[in-house]
Amino acid sequence: MLPASQVRTLVRAMALLCLAGLCVSSAKAEPAPPMQLAALAPVDDAIQPASGPFGMIAAHSGAMSAKWRSLQPAIDMEARILDLCRSDAQLCPAAAASFLAIIDTARNRAGRARIGEINRAINLAIRPEDDRARYGVADIWTTPLMTFALGAGDCEDYAIAKYVALRAAGIAPDDLRIVIVHNPALRQDHAVTAARVDGEWLILDNRHMLMLSDKQLTTMVPLVTLDHEDAKPPVTVAEASRT
Repeated sequence: MLPASQVRTLVRAMALLCLAGLCVSSAKAEPAPPMQLAALAPVDDAIQPASGPFGMIAAHSGAMSAKWRSLQPAIDMEARILDLCRSDAQLCPAAAASFLAIIDTARNRAGRARIGEINRAINLAIRPEDDRARYGVADIWTTPLMTFALGAGDCEDYAIAKYVALRAAGIAPDDLRIVIVHNPALRQDHAVTAARVDGEWLILDNRHMLMLSDKQLTTMVPLVTLDHEDAKPPVTVAEASRT
């Protein structure tokens, strides 16, 4: 167990990371022109088999992948804070304690029940709030503890919190995705979490508790899917030549 002074130092470090912008991705998400959206189409199965939700492969490049990658230093810091909370609950920030309780409850369940527990609990724990209303910009992605500290967030914040909670609850990284979809009826882009159970991709949406499979959501047009590989730094040309 780390001394209390080191715990407080880590908590202060997380706060400094947030103030420095490392726990959010503040780039504005402006509508992409048609040529850019065309580039997001799923790769042809003859070239690379798709195993993700909606039959898509993960992006591994592009603006959304970069935004997801930019959150990782703060997400890693928050994981250490959760570990410290398990060691000494008295030093645990309230937001971390709430998030950890959801994770620990879900770990005692299995299969769809584990995923459903996290979907339900996070939907109830966060109040929907548009980024323009809170930050005055189009789109900001926040880390789970920042979202829980605020008690509010938009669809990306729900999706990120669910993804991190599912990983912490024991779901394998290959069975998790964050998916950006488009709803033609509402003329809106939307973020959801996808989790695979028994070969079926279930979609976790902050707009309702019911978890449907990707095959049932025929009105959703998938744009980008992100996975744990997108969270890694891109390989440089020099590094690739050494492999």
